[in-house]
Amino acid sequence: MELDRLLAAWAPRVLSIARITVALTLLQHPTSKLFGIPHIAFFDNLPMSSIYMVAGVIELVGGIAFLLGFYTRATAFLLSGHLAFVYFIGHAPKGFYPLLNGGESAVVFCFIFLYYAFAGGGSWSLDAVRSLDAAPQAADRAHAL
Repeated sequence: MELDRLLAAWAPRVLSIARITVALTLLQHPTSKLFGIPHIAFFDNLPMSSIYMVAGVIELVGGIAFLLGFYTRATAFLLSGHLAFVYFIGHAPKGFYPLLNGGESAVVFCFIFLYYAFAGGGSWSLDAVRSLDAAPQAADRAHAL
C-alpha cells in the first residue's frame, strides 16, 4: 500500500520526464530537416515548400511546445494527427506492416501524443505552472466578491 502511494505521488513527475524525453527524440527530426543536425543526405537541398520541410516546421514548433509542456493537450493532439498523416502518407503505401514500411516510430509517436492529449503534461510543465498561478488569483477574486 505504501508503494502504491509512492508510485502515485511520482506519476506526474514521471509523466513529465517521459514528455521531455519524447520531445527531445521528436526534435531530432525537424533539426535534421531544417538545420542539417544530425545530417541526413536525403534532406539536402529540399525546397522550403516541400512536404518534408512543412512537416519539419510543424515538428519544430510542436516539439518545442511539447518539451516545455505549453498547451500540452492541444499540442499533443495536433502532433498525434501530424504523425498519423506522416504514417499514412509516407509509410503505409510501402506496405501493411510498420516494421517493413519503416513507420514504427510514426505509429508509436502518434499514440504517445494521443495519450498526452488526454493525460496532460505532468507536474513539471508550463501548463502546471500556469494552473498554479491561476488558482491563487481565482481565490483572491472570490474573496473580493
